[in-house]
Amino acid sequence: MSTRPRAWTAADLPPQTGRTIAVTGATSGIGAVTARELAAAGAHVVLAVRDTGRGEALARTLPGSTEVRRLDLADLSSVRAFAAGWQGPLDVLVNNAGVMAIPEARTVDGFEMQFGTNHLGPFALTNLLLPHITGRVVTVASNAHRRPGVDIDFDDLDSRNSYRPWRAYQQSKLANLLFTRELQRRLTAAGSPVTAHAAHPGYAATNLQSGAAGAGQRLMMAIANRVIAQSEQQGALPSLYAATQPLPGASYTGPDGRGELRGYPAPARLSPRALDDAAARRLWDVSEELTGVHFPDLAGR
Repeated sequence: MSTRPRAWTAADLPPQTGRTIAVTGATSGIGAVTARELAAAGAHVVLAVRDTGRGEALARTLPGSTEVRRLDLADLSSVRAFAAGWQGPLDVLVNNAGVMAIPEARTVDGFEMQFGTNHLGPFALTNLLLPHITGRVVTVASNAHRRPGVDIDFDDLDSRNSYRPWRAYQQSKLANLLFTRELQRRLTAAGSPVTAHAAHPGYAATNLQSGAAGAGQRLMMAIANRVIAQSEQQGALPSLYAATQPLPGASYTGPDGRGELRGYPAPARLSPRALDDAAARRLWDVSEELTGVHFPDLAGR
């Protein structure tokens, strides 16, 4: 009689002693849980956060070795400063920080806030840090990328012609997956041992939903957080799994429950648009142009 394998939890994390892992957006939600569990497993965890005061407060509660460094993904000068200050190897970069369905706003560099924070910031950060990265890059995406009609609007990436909060969010999450796919292609072509992965938390009760545009939407999300959502501890499991388990490059991990809303880490479903290699390459080229950051020369590594 066959039985289902035991579900993977944070208790199954392998020892991380001697490894350095950077987690963006680590002051709350699944980022804070990810940082806590990796530190408890022995990693030296760098909390890459916009609010260093909150980061320091959290760091004091975490086990093991941690440090706090300022990073604002909505400001490319901050991204460049963070990367320029990095010394030594970085085993894992977890691109966790993001915003969701917020009112229309612009980054310091003038990009639509969700596209800038969720995609362009991590794109620039990853490429600037790649000469230091020895293991893998994990980028937190969303099953929202699978909603009907979601695509990359190359004619209006910046939502200047029209802005719809959820559409902009869904586009940015699709961009995360196309970025991961093209990053892995480039790493493989360069002969690099570094791998690129994506993960999504399902529907986790975090403060991410609190920034949604419209009081009605925020109220509905608050109710759903209580009734439907899984905990942020559970929501962090796909990120932890993607950061530490043997996986093929360009893997995508999410909850194994119905609709990938809840559950334990398992392979997640990608939309056909997230498998579009031509779109992935085009998005990469546009992202290089917008940020001024390019895939580094990894020869000799």
